[in-house]
This record gives sequence, C-alpha cells and structure tokens, in this order.
Amino acid sequence: MPDAQQPDFSLAGKTVLITGASRGIGRAIAEGCWRSGADLLLGVRDKESVADIVRAAQAAGRRALALRMDVSNLGEIRAAVADGHQAMGRIDVLVNNVGIGPEAPAEDVTEEGFDETVNVNLKGTFFTTQAVGRLMIAQGGGRIVNISSQAGTVALRNEAIYCMTKAAINHLTRCLAFEWASHRINVNSVGPTFIWTDGTRPFLSDAKSHDATLNHIPLGRIGEPIDVVGAVIFLASPAASLITGANLLIDGGWSLG
Repeated sequence: MPDAQQPDFSLAGKTVLITGASRGIGRAIAEGCWRSGADLLLGVRDKESVADIVRAAQAAGRRALALRMDVSNLGEIRAAVADGHQAMGRIDVLVNNVGIGPEAPAEDVTEEGFDETVNVNLKGTFFTTQAVGRLMIAQGGGRIVNISSQAGTVALRNEAIYCMTKAAINHLTRCLAFEWASHRINVNSVGPTFIWTDGTRPFLSDAKSHDATLNHIPLGRIGEPIDVVGAVIFLASPAASLITGANLLIDGGWSLG
C-alpha cells in the first residue's frame, strides 16, 4: 500500500501513450516512463523507429506497442488510439509531444508553412487529446501532459507561428483542465527551453548561437531531455494529483528576464 505520508512518483500499472516518441524529448519520455513502471503506447510515423524501446520495455516486463500515428491525419489519430486502447484495455496518461517549428521571419511565412505548423502543433494535439479524453471520461479519469515550450510564454525571433501555437496549447491546457476536472482528468503542460536533441544540435553547436542562447538562461546551461522527463513523470504520477491547468516552465529562468 502507498504511504500516505510519502509522495508517490511511480507509474506502475499505468498505460502511457506518447506521441512523437521516436527521437529527442519524446524518446526520452518513453524510456523514462517504462523505467518508472508504465506500459507504453508509442505513436510514431515509423514503427521501426521505436522497435528498440519496445524491446527494452518488454524485456523489463512492461507491455509496449508501437502505433502508426501521424497527428496531422485525423483518421490515423483515431485508429491509433482505438488500437492502443483495445490492446491495453485503458489509457491512463497521454503525453502530447509532437511539434514542429519551421523558422521564418513573420513577413516571409507562407500559407503552407502556417497551415503545417498549426495542423501539427495545435490541431493534432487537440484531436489526439479529444480521442483519448473520451476514453478517460468513460474510465473515470486520467492524466494529460502537453509538451509546450517557453515559446508559449516569451517571444522568439523568427518563430511567430510556433510561438502562437504554443501559447494556444497553454490556454487549451487550462480550458480542458477546467472542463474535464469533474471527470477526474488532470491536464497540464510543460514548457522547455532549448534542449540538446538531434534537432537542436546543429543550431546549438554553433558557438555564436550557443552563447547567445545561454545569455538568456540565468541558470547557465542548455537543457537535457532528462530535465523534461522528470517534469512529465511528476505530472503523470499520483504525486501531482491536485495539480491541473498548470504550465510548468523548464527554462532555466529564461522567462524571468
């Protein structure tokens, strides 16, 4: 039995669906979740890209399944969620991790680039959340963690559309937290700063870009994926049962300036 005087950070017995789990922050979250006791559903475009995570989780006694899931395709979202639910019997935690951020000055943004960013970051997140939220309502509760960004709170040059979508994710988080509280569904978001991943490495490996980025971070370092993993596991765990509608910034103090 859990100790009522000790916070419970375990995900044992929980099934977690993570979108965009093939690389970067999503991959790190997937690995962190199974190591914390969770069974995994991995929503990815290429199921082979997470075959190693599935094998590792299964070797540790967890159930794990890769799902073909392009979040810009509503049919794939609904099919993947249905298949995952059928395989596992329930979905206790959803981590909306997929996001894109093509860089462009506002005056050069194209309709195609605008639509693609909004469709993936905002529309995809909403309809994935809707599909899983319906199941959580039926089962009597759940946790949803949206991977937002510091860009939803601060302005970043040449990232107007990305910033817009992340700000929208933050407010969507609050709206759903309010609307679904009566169903015992906690909805929160986390907002990372620049994190060392394959996607950011080319930018951050440039000395000028690296130093300019550090100048905005009072704690004086670029984030690592594990910094985000800890926040997600906390919000998904019983220890965060009274937290909903929050946006936990993981920005080293960037937003304080």
